Amino acid sequence: MRPFFGRALVALLVGLLIAADALAQSQWPTPPATPTPSEQISGPLTGGTADHTKFEILQRAFATGSDVTQACLSCHTETGRHFMRNIHWTWEYKNPATGQLLGKKHLVNNFCTNARGNEGMCAQCHAGYGWKDENFDFSDETKIDCLVCHDRTGTYYKMPNSAGSPACSVMFEGKPEMNLSRIAQSVGLPERANCGTCHFNGGGGDNVKHGDLSSALKNPPRTLDVHMGVDGLNFACTACHITNRHLWAGSRYQVAAKDLEGTGRPGQRRDVATCESCHGLSPHRVDSIASFKRNDHVSSLACQTCHIPEYARGGVATMTHWDWRTAGKTRDGVGYHEHGYIQGNGEHRYTYKSIKGTFTYDENLVPVYRWFDGQMQYTTIDTKFDIDRQPIAINDFSGHREDGRSRIWPFKRMHTWMPADMGNGTLVYTHLWGEDDDSYWGNYDMGRAIAAGMKKAGLPYSGQYGFVETVSYWPITHMVAPKEDALGCESCHARGGRLEGLDGLYIPGRDHNRWLDLIGLIAVLGTLAGILGHALIRIVSSFRGQHS
Repeated sequence: MRPFFGRALVALLVGLLIAADALAQSQWPTPPATPTPSEQISGPLTGGTADHTKFEILQRAFATGSDVTQACLSCHTETGRHFMRNIHWTWEYKNPATGQLLGKKHLVNNFCTNARGNEGMCAQCHAGYGWKDENFDFSDETKIDCLVCHDRTGTYYKMPNSAGSPACSVMFEGKPEMNLSRIAQSVGLPERANCGTCHFNGGGGDNVKHGDLSSALKNPPRTLDVHMGVDGLNFACTACHITNRHLWAGSRYQVAAKDLEGTGRPGQRRDVATCESCHGLSPHRVDSIASFKRNDHVSSLACQTCHIPEYARGGVATMTHWDWRTAGKTRDGVGYHEHGYIQGNGEHRYTYKSIKGTFTYDENLVPVYRWFDGQMQYTTIDTKFDIDRQPIAINDFSGHREDGRSRIWPFKRMHTWMPADMGNGTLVYTHLWGEDDDSYWGNYDMGRAIAAGMKKAGLPYSGQYGFVETVSYWPITHMVAPKEDALGCESCHARGGRLEGLDGLYIPGRDHNRWLDLIGLIAVLGTLAGILGHALIRIVSSFRGQHS
């Protein structure tokens, strides 16, 4: 009877908290949406001080984007020096904690595998012009691409930096001619569409990689993202990713998993892109027991855990599985593709491509929840692993309840079968893009493409390639739902709840321990008795005051 009695009391207590939470939310709705601002809000840089149509240097025809950059630098004389320090230009980051050399220039990922050796195609998303091989000059300011971030016409685009095989280069035929003079005269602060040109399409397509960054965020309703919603705050990316001399706050290589400083004084901090830097360390107004407990949870739960109940929302699916083993099939010697998934917005997605293999998509997904201290751990081209211990974690993370740095975070988990050097137990650089005979996106010969990619990079290769199962994790931090759609207590404090697979902590309602239940019950009942006793004293005192 005692265990049953204890469980019943705990269930009652959790039920009371859930009811209080529901009541508090019903009495504390999200404020009405504000009118749509004419401009996206870009943090402290909102607005402009110059009409670029009046600049004589821009009132001429430009043959190349690099010519536009030279005109920009004639006024913005220090911008080139500043810009060359950021990761959008270097594609390189040295982790101060691990010493690993990271960034797109070096990493292997379990999407399109590697940018190294495929710069002719992949460097379309480099914020520069002409990077197609190891000879690119990173000290040449005229190669900076100003327009990819500052175009406000929506007509600017980038072409591959080198010719690919006919099967791939056909994708870029028939592009309309750009009026670079008009584009240069129309520049302004970056908007979501500018950032999304690359970040929405990471991994080879719309929302393929991250799961919380898609074209749905170009002009989203506030129900999809309460910060970016055009019928709400209408934030540009730079409202949170504050810039200082063209260096951005926030990076997947250096995540602030637990912000201990909050907003700072005076005003908001500009060194990080955390929720706490704007909302503080006690973000919930304390008007109930439930809201008090929500603030208490901030030390162990990332804000995203409750406020992003699902990712890949808004009608754009994300990729969850990719199988390179099936790539290379042809019909009459010619590559082909197949549609097999219709996403929420009605668009068809490829589920097979000869150049990439088989894909699986999904949307409106519940994240994976784990302790996270902000430190991502990457398997690089030099990392040796045990072939027999699969899946291989391409990018994993660290964190533990007891380390004082971690909180429970939501993640997207991605599975991929990808090529590897089975003799050396390492990943490989695969030469995918190119007009030469060794490129996979032309010859469909994986062994030949790997040998060429590893030779070009000067890396050892055993000649024995195969496929290994890999997994990668991506922190979820966008698509923040309005607070009335945030998770309630019952989402986690229940058997089979969202934190069912998370070990190392005791969750009332999910877990049961007779002594912990009893101690917790006594503490809560003691608190309630104190509150009721205090209220009773005040009531009695008020009656005595009326009769005195």
